Amino acid sequence: MSYCVGIRLKSGMVLASDTRTNAGVDHISSFKKMFTFGVDGERAIFILTAGNLATSQAVINRLRREIRQNDERNLLTISSLSEAADIVGGYATEVAQRTRQKAAMVQDGGGYGCTFLLGGQIKGQPTRLYLIYNEGNCIYSTEDTPFFQIGESKYGKPILDRAINYDSNLDDAIRATLVSFDSTIRSNLSVGFPIDLLVYKTDSLTLPKGKRITEENAYFRTIRSAWSQGLLEILRGFDTPPQDYLE
Repeated sequence: MSYCVGIRLKSGMVLASDTRTNAGVDHISSFKKMFTFGVDGERAIFILTAGNLATSQAVINRLRREIRQNDERNLLTISSLSEAADIVGGYATEVAQRTRQKAAMVQDGGGYGCTFLLGGQIKGQPTRLYLIYNEGNCIYSTEDTPFFQIGESKYGKPILDRAINYDSNLDDAIRATLVSFDSTIRSNLSVGFPIDLLVYKTDSLTLPKGKRITEENAYFRTIRSAWSQGLLEILRGFDTPPQDYLE
């Protein structure tokens, strides 16, 4: 499985993804799930994936091939991020349907769908963040809903719900994202290190270098330790439960 987060703020965007797939006792693999496309000074586009690995890789490879071939319609020539979301959704649906048809010849069932987060900015336009569903349709974030998650979202969502709003600063968004990942990794074996983190500043129109965070990363270990200790101190700071709670 996967866990990916995209946060769109007034000041910029924070995106993060884990790298674990095929988690199990005997077999754990790591694959990159965050991809960047852009032209400095003109556009920056980011895609995060969760779900069937074969489907997501096929979609990303097709997007890259169109750029290499200088196709008339590709991520570096389209006029809006909504068009990019439509393209990704359409390709994901095509690949999943084709794979299902092949698999049906051998066995029933199989999860071939994939979900995506697509965000970024094109010059002269505001930043955008889209959640693209298995079916190929999508929604975009608003000031009331400044973040999206895909994959194993339930463990990290309460932190983001409490800590993040559209006017939050990038530093707080990074902290909240790392705590969100720590909570998810602690509770779900199918999500694991390393974490790919990327921060984009509004109107910069450049592709950030990004950061790969391992379990040994000093800053992450500080966040993890402080969060655990802080929760324990808050818990112990509550009033003693009334006596009738113990009866």
